[in-house]
Formats: sequence, structure tokens, C-alpha cells
Amino acid sequence: MILAPSILAADFGRLAEQIAEAERGGAGVVHVDVMDGHFVPNLTVGPPVVASIRKATSLPIDVHLMIENADRYVDAFADAGANWISVHVEAMPHLQRTVSHLRDRGVRPGVVLNPSTPLGTLDEILPEAGYVLIMSVNPGFGGQRFLPASLDKIRRLAAILRERRISAPIEVDGGVDVANARSLVEAGAEILVAGSAVFGRGDAEGDARRLLEACR
Repeated sequence: MILAPSILAADFGRLAEQIAEAERGGAGVVHVDVMDGHFVPNLTVGPPVVASIRKATSLPIDVHLMIENADRYVDAFADAGANWISVHVEAMPHLQRTVSHLRDRGVRPGVVLNPSTPLGTLDEILPEAGYVLIMSVNPGFGGQRFLPASLDKIRRLAAILRERRISAPIEVDGGVDVANARSLVEAGAEILVAGSAVFGRGDAEGDARRLLEACR
């Protein structure tokens, strides 16, 4: 299981320091939520922040693009140092082209589903996905409560992946904390994105460690 702390909940005045704390606590990936104020009702960060993070850590950087026309910007994030980039099924009319392009760039491509988007929308792209991100809240803001129906969705996706012998790991983002982390892993999640649960109390190292212990 990989813990991917989301910098959306971090103190940007101490970003490098907080990422280092989370890494000492066992974090394996840095998660960056990119929002454009159109696809979701919030604005966050762009490639310059990713470039700054790249200088501060050797961990893989996982960029989650919650934006319209994501295919126009994937190269900018790849050039900034992103190792993984995920795009929303709901926002990508030419999803296969973007996934293929990311692979050609040496970037691990992820596909994302909002809570109300059915798993069937992944049928054609699933064999090409580097990972699948299941949103367990409606995207746009950190600190939201976990949607319990997400557990069944993760279980069903895990079963599909086993049946089709596809090795893409399942990532989960939204409301992840020590109370539900083990249930998510048991359901089939392999990558847990956590923002407030890691950075919310000012003890990123300790809270990252506690989340990992809860999974075990």
C-alpha cells in the first residue's frame, strides 16, 4: 500500500518542509490536485508548483488534473517533473490519445472517475491505464467526508481487474483517514490519497505513520 499525501491540505509557506515530514512518516508519493475553476469549482496550482516540488523531493509526483482540456497541459506538467498524471474520464473526449501520449512521454497515466460515474466507462481504456483513481468525494475541495458507497465501487473495480488480469492499481482520493484506511485497502485500494489526515494537525510525519499503521 502506498500513501500519497495531498499538498492541497499542506501549509504552502512550509511546503518543502511538510513534504519532507510526510516522507519521513512513510509517504511513497506526493499527490498534487490541479483545479481550474471550470471542471471543478476551485482554483489551485500549476506547473511551477510541481517544478518546485520536484526540487524538494525524490518521491514520485502524482498530478491529478481536475481541469477541462487536460490534453493541452499534460506536457507542461510532465516537463515540470510529474511522474504520474491522471485525467478524468468525464472531461476527456479523446482519452485514449492522452493516455497513449503520456506513456510515450514516460509518464504513468491514470484515469479518474467521479463518484457518480459508472465503472463501465472504463471498459475500453482499462487495459491501457497505469492506475485508476476512484474519487470518494465530489472533487473540488479538501476536507470533505468520505462517501461510503465508494467502498463497493472499489470492490467491484478490483473484481473486474482480477477477472480481466489487468494489473493497474486502484487509487482512492477523498475523505481518507485512519477510520477508513484499512477498509479501503481490504476493498482493493493500493494507493491512498490523504490531505487533511496527513497535513491537517501539523504533525505530517506522525499522521502519515498512523495512517500506514491503520492499513496494516
